[in-house]
Amino acid sequence: MNPKTPMPSRRELLAASLPSLHLAGLLAGLGLLPGQALAADAPGWNATAFDAKSVANVMKALGVAAPTPSTGVVLSAPEIAENGAVVPVGVSSSLPGVTRLMVLVEKNPATLSALFEIGDAVEPTISTRVKMGQTSNVYAVALTKDGALHYAVKEVKVTLGGCGG
Repeated sequence: MNPKTPMPSRRELLAASLPSLHLAGLLAGLGLLPGQALAADAPGWNATAFDAKSVANVMKALGVAAPTPSTGVVLSAPEIAENGAVVPVGVSSSLPGVTRLMVLVEKNPATLSALFEIGDAVEPTISTRVKMGQTSNVYAVALTKDGALHYAVKEVKVTLGGCGG
């Protein structure tokens, strides 16, 4: 700043920022500013499945049969997660007609951690991060168009808990 130029007063700074504040208020009023994404507000949200406390209860809430092990489902997760609050998990499937991919953490307070709807034009591959409160089996589950469920499972050891730990 030039030492000969006087510093603007607080009133001058506020007056200069009013047009920006007015524009932001207008955009917010029209719903054009980004907001919080809430999956629970989405059509088809299955709260019962996400509140289930076991793998069997998740399957029951989703109205599907028990999954069978399959080499067509691949789960990538670390052997040891140093921080259970952010455990990277990847799921992919080579099975034909996959319509849904799910990540379940057996010993979490809520077993179903993630559910992804897969369209026909989408490759059935996802990656996300999940919270894990303790060492647990992690399941990658793929649902196909014919209603069959296939899964892969891996134990992930957690050294620092993420679900309230």
